Amino acid sequence: MPLTLTDTRSRDARPFVPVVAGTATVYVCGPTVQAPPHVGHARSAVAFDILRRWLAESGYAVTFVRNVTDIDDKIIHEAGHSGATPWAVAEANTRAFNAAYDALGILPPTVEPRATGHVPEMIALMQTLIDKGHAYASGGDVYFDVRSFDRYGELSGQQPDAMMATEKVDATRPKRSPLDFALWKAHKPGEPFWDTPWGPGRPGWHLECSAMAVKYLGQPFDIHGGGYDLVFPHHENENAQSACAGEGFANYWLHNGLVNTGGEKMSKSLGNSLVVSDVLASGVRPQVLRYLLGGSHYRSNIEYSDALLVESAAAYGRLETFVRNASSVGPEGPVDEAAWAEFAAAMDDDLAVSRALGVVHTTVGRGNAALDSGDAAVVATCLATVRKMLTVLGLDPVSQWPAAVGDLHGTVGALVEIALEARSAARGRRDFAEADAIRDRLTAAGVVVEDTSGGVRWHLGSA
Repeated sequence: MPLTLTDTRSRDARPFVPVVAGTATVYVCGPTVQAPPHVGHARSAVAFDILRRWLAESGYAVTFVRNVTDIDDKIIHEAGHSGATPWAVAEANTRAFNAAYDALGILPPTVEPRATGHVPEMIALMQTLIDKGHAYASGGDVYFDVRSFDRYGELSGQQPDAMMATEKVDATRPKRSPLDFALWKAHKPGEPFWDTPWGPGRPGWHLECSAMAVKYLGQPFDIHGGGYDLVFPHHENENAQSACAGEGFANYWLHNGLVNTGGEKMSKSLGNSLVVSDVLASGVRPQVLRYLLGGSHYRSNIEYSDALLVESAAAYGRLETFVRNASSVGPEGPVDEAAWAEFAAAMDDDLAVSRALGVVHTTVGRGNAALDSGDAAVVATCLATVRKMLTVLGLDPVSQWPAAVGDLHGTVGALVEIALEARSAARGRRDFAEADAIRDRLTAAGVVVEDTSGGVRWHLGSA
């Protein structure tokens, strides 16, 4: 079955047919770097990282572009309150985002353009829109004329007459319609600016993504992604200005669900955001956070909670423990083609990750049964299959998480084995009090010890 993806614009699941056979071009709206990343930002990054990995596994040569909005009203506002320059605010938070991406195993983009590095492309795009009658200058601003595009609203499913203006109207810079949106904002004292034929100023939020996407991916390209909160007005406006400037834009629009806390969208403005670095500093393993964020269907919302964290930690722990125990038996065998086909069918069905994870856990169950029975051949096959699946999901304990490998197979692993040898020796001389004490100390250190018919096993995390 071919890969199908739910396209926001057409509102149905469509087979993926790339512009150029054998390639996949993807543009994902990256962060506006006015603050460090919260868990909601990480959800989008994980969702599109899984898409990218599956496209590559499916044989496509992927070009993946994720931008950085490093000039914006919010960045200027944050700079004014912090006493830093807008450049310093943007750079510090860009580094914080990259650190979070690295911690969560997000593959680096093919290109990561910054808005401030693409002003010439934005000026050229505005000139094209003005020349074609879709944009106009007013008091140093440049606006897109929404009424000039008869398909405006096709992405969000709204009718222009029912929409409300998304920007405040400035009487000194009149717009033709309250719905018209700013492509360029005239310079205000104390703000960064660039010179244009219409006066000094800075980019509007929507303009920059269209300019950067077309520069690096051409027009049209395959997939444009982002969170559901970007459908309107950001992506609606991108779609309109890009369609008016050239022939087509994105062939597929994909949007991930949001992360909620207490039933509300996680956001800095609502004061309910959980910063990724704070979550990890609290003791949550990055692998567990990735499992939590990537384990649901990408289009569904997630209600973030301590209970879900515990559940995710237990689920990932089962996968990690199997990989460690199976790796100690011997080398990997051939992949179980039937299990892989079931996994692939789930991923091809609009990235049904929760169903794909069900296949992973079923395969782990077979592998654990083979460990107990001493069937090394089945263990080897299950290990190869599970690792191939987990690599697609960015959750393989060996290849995707070098820090975890260090824990499991390096210094920590060696120390645990020494302790287990001491425990075994104590049991051999029937000093059960000493053996229990060693086990209790390992448990207190976060090492769970299991006595099974196949021997002693251990793993990190809760029992």
